Amino acid sequence: MASEGRALLAALEAAWAEGKETAVATVVRVIGSAYRREGAKMLVREDGGSACMISGGCLEQEMIERAMQILARGRPERTIFDYDEEKSWWPGCGGTVEVWVEPVCRGGLFHRWLEESLEQEASVLATVVGGGEGRLWLKPDGSVEGQISPPELHQQVLRAARQMQSGASRPTTRYIQEAEVFFDLSSPVPELVLFGAGYDAKPMANQALVLGFRVMVVDARPDMLEGFEGCQVVQAAPEEFAGRVRLTPRQHVIVMNHHLEIDRKALRFALESPARYVGVLGPRSRLERMLEDLKGEGFAPSPEQLARLRNPIGVDIGAESPEEIALAALAEIVALQRGFKGGFLSEKKAGIHEPEGRPAYAL
Repeated sequence: MASEGRALLAALEAAWAEGKETAVATVVRVIGSAYRREGAKMLVREDGGSACMISGGCLEQEMIERAMQILARGRPERTIFDYDEEKSWWPGCGGTVEVWVEPVCRGGLFHRWLEESLEQEASVLATVVGGGEGRLWLKPDGSVEGQISPPELHQQVLRAARQMQSGASRPTTRYIQEAEVFFDLSSPVPELVLFGAGYDAKPMANQALVLGFRVMVVDARPDMLEGFEGCQVVQAAPEEFAGRVRLTPRQHVIVMNHHLEIDRKALRFALESPARYVGVLGPRSRLERMLEDLKGEGFAPSPEQLARLRNPIGVDIGAESPEEIALAALAEIVALQRGFKGGFLSEKKAGIHEPEGRPAYAL
């Protein structure tokens, strides 16, 4: 998720501040079983330091050694790991993993893409990893930076990048003409907005922060807003929402005031916004009562608004404690982001990394 991108960017900045050269290793193809999939990244410094992981531990040490050699040569290279899971100390370390390793400098195309991808939607970085050379960056506004050779390959890669930009996709390597091209996609920081700062909101906020979310907590009671470290707190009563809270298409809203009237007003505010996910804590009967009351006020949600509404919220794990409820709710949001249903992996027919449908939305 975006938390990995932020960690990678922070590690790059720290290395450059110390005057250290850096390389970034990116998984571009996986054949068979592997702990991480395409798009996983790892930073390697010239002094052997590293950050982030491309596997569960089985590739990292050898990756550091290879990346330092590539960094010394000063040019990007593709390296292949072919592991026998029966001989590995680490579970899930089987199959073939192809990794693109490149020296990265401040202000270069990769650095700027990584930096801006944490803030923008639908940004695609296409890199030729075999049979050609070059890279292009398709930005959210449709503009392009970079160049791929030959020119006819550039145009075909750009068309493919635009197709990926317009639909929910995952990082992947494709054959185009005689070239192999890795398409990486931006992963903007997801956002969570909690309407209600009760005692069960803190576990929700804390777990969301661990997952890399930006978190906003909205409540009218200043004393209840204390202790939300790392979160944006907004003191606002329902009549102040419009002036103090701005909801965007990147935000996930959970209504959890535990006060019927305030929840109803927060629900209407969220449904009338472009927020991509609107969850209401509590039983279905309570939501139905709120919707009936809203109808009496002259507000009947449209089918599009209802499609974004979730209640009860969360993956069905039998959650009871605030911590378990937070786990279930955030698992649902992550599953929706990636197009998974959130069932038991032991009952899944397809591979564990294969979604069961088109993601409800792409980050």
